Amino acid sequence: MDPIARFRRWYADAERTGAPLPEAIALATADRRGRPSVRFVLLKHVDARGFVFFTDARSRKGGELAANPEAAFAVYWDALGRQLRVEGRVEVASGPEADAYWATRPRESRLAASASRQSKALARRSDLLGRWRALGRRYPGDDVPRPAAWHGYRIVPRAIEFWTRGDFRLHTRERFERGRGGWTRKVLQP
Repeated sequence: MDPIARFRRWYADAERTGAPLPEAIALATADRRGRPSVRFVLLKHVDARGFVFFTDARSRKGGELAANPEAAFAVYWDALGRQLRVEGRVEVASGPEADAYWATRPRESRLAASASRQSKALARRSDLLGRWRALGRRYPGDDVPRPAAWHGYRIVPRAIEFWTRGDFRLHTRERFERGRGGWTRKVLQP
């Protein structure tokens, strides 16, 4: 069984149930010394190569990914009683991939991403809003260029774990690990 194809089916199930923000994943990264941090980001693309999200490379997570290109994420869909965990190596997605996604974002969101110095201290919120408004005047139409440091990141999975809620906490856990010959499946105890 292809675990990425299964992920896509589970994701489609979450969308059908009306789960709020089914694309919200808790992304864990670590710095050069292995100190972890976690935050929610939005999963924007899944294909046979992996799982893609977008962010500013100058952000804390961008810096951690540059220093230690490994990450993990978890997603939980309560209405379905399902959780997924993914672990893997991270690579920067191509420029054309980032451009294609950038073009789908609302204009105001593109302006906000351009105005923000993500993860940096902010003395006054009015400074951020001023940069946002100035960019809006500079780019009055829909053509807001993607900042050079705004990238897509692909988690190339080496492990994917599927968890299904069970009665009496007798949950079902299946872990898929990628090796040279493809994926292997293990059933884990809850």
